[in-house]
Amino acid sequence: MTEESSLTFTNPVIRGFNPDPTICVVPATDSTPTTFFLSTSTFEFFPGCAIYTSTNLIDWKLIGHALNRRSQIDMRTVEPGAGSWASTLRYRPEEKRWYLANGVFHRYRPTVDERIFPRGFYVWTDNIWDDNAWSDPVHFDNPGFDQDLFWDDDGKVYLSTTMRFAWRDPNSKQKDFGIHISEIDISTGRTLTAPKVIRKSPHGIAEGSHIFKRGDWYYLLTAEGGTEAGHQEWVFRSKHGPLGPWESQGKPLWYNGPDEEVQRTGHVDVFEDGNGDWWSVLLGVRPVKHRGTFLEPQLGRETFLVKVEWKDDWPIFNDGHNITLKTPIFQKMNWSWDDTPIKQSYTLTEKPGVLRLYGNCYDLTSPEAPALLLRKQTSYNEVFKAKMEFKPTVRGYEAGIVLWWSQHSYASLGVVASEKDDGKVETRVMYKGAAGNANEFKTSETDLEANLENVELAIRAYPTKYELSLRAGGKESEVFTVDASALTVMPPHGGCFAGTMFGIYSYGKNQPVLDPVDFSEISTEELE
Repeated sequence: MTEESSLTFTNPVIRGFNPDPTICVVPATDSTPTTFFLSTSTFEFFPGCAIYTSTNLIDWKLIGHALNRRSQIDMRTVEPGAGSWASTLRYRPEEKRWYLANGVFHRYRPTVDERIFPRGFYVWTDNIWDDNAWSDPVHFDNPGFDQDLFWDDDGKVYLSTTMRFAWRDPNSKQKDFGIHISEIDISTGRTLTAPKVIRKSPHGIAEGSHIFKRGDWYYLLTAEGGTEAGHQEWVFRSKHGPLGPWESQGKPLWYNGPDEEVQRTGHVDVFEDGNGDWWSVLLGVRPVKHRGTFLEPQLGRETFLVKVEWKDDWPIFNDGHNITLKTPIFQKMNWSWDDTPIKQSYTLTEKPGVLRLYGNCYDLTSPEAPALLLRKQTSYNEVFKAKMEFKPTVRGYEAGIVLWWSQHSYASLGVVASEKDDGKVETRVMYKGAAGNANEFKTSETDLEANLENVELAIRAYPTKYELSLRAGGKESEVFTVDASALTVMPPHGGCFAGTMFGIYSYGKNQPVLDPVDFSEISTEELE
């Protein structure tokens, strides 16, 4: 990237919920340019660990997911905010191999201080362009989250993770999460040295560690204060090695406060671009300000790009200024599932030109994996549309579109099969929308007095609200409105680390749906 183009790039560079970015660089060859690969967190959604690529750091293309089969990640009834957390993606040119370290929470209930810290793992591939080429996991011994791998010049490999201190004060009011490091055997994941604490934050949380080396200095990056309003990034350095001791500047690299257009910034990964320039990727949110108050950022945490300079062997981010917004950039549509699907519920080949979905026995409130395909909302002003053909023959069969926050808070609009007094089945318009508290919904079941076999569905997104509508046979349903603040509520267990998503669904009342639903002309467009 040239200096001229760096003045014109836009943030966020990957929109919609794409938190905890981690990046690696594949050097140029005689036939290929320098190529960047980046992974973001996916939490309770499947497939896990999205993989993007770019040759200019601005235009990113989704090429797959590192965790894409049940032998790698099998999430069953995990809480919102659990699942696959932050990763570290690294390329080893000596081996021509990519490594991705990760950890999966299967139990995460912070409201009652109940967490089962995962024993993380890594997967590897010699062909990052092929999802099927990613290996099965090689598990670590050390528990924790936000796994980082660092290869030192002498060939030793170090694993750092975030873990609660073993000998913490039981009366502590802080979470007491710190960075622990061990040397490991990379071939087996086995721990070779006892975990050593290398960062204990006065804020009570140090996470998202990444270790890298520049010249004679080792650097440790940490995200501190939690990923909410107090989120900030710190850097430490050492000439002794990854075990430290580490010295600090005594202050965060920067801090975007709760009154700025970009907030909660941090969780940084740093890299050199092949031309001698240094950059970082990090997460941030861009909430809507409504009536003088910032709303919960329903798009979730997104990926930002920031220039890095060096002074006296300390990194300076964004020329010492806080992170700001630019013009949006678009990305390719892609689908995700909530939890790992037990079996594939859709087909693109059974009926050419449509996405055919077979509903299963789990409705949208189930913690198991319903027949639900989701894609990320990337703009505060956009419309998601789909045409649907559905001929349900059994009472309780339902299909439609959904605005998704979690199984505890969403808005769906579709067609449901009801039973008339004479026992015959009729189809009706079914709406279910978030009412402002977890597991509270407003519902409406109406007769449109039109043939509902073929319908047009839409979700229109605005900064503070959403509108869901259905059209069939020249007639339109009521426009159902849900406020963004009513949607973005905390679940009773788990957390909210993702963002809003649009989707399509089908389910039966405690039974699989034998009648397929066909979706076509699925699109997302920015509103003027």
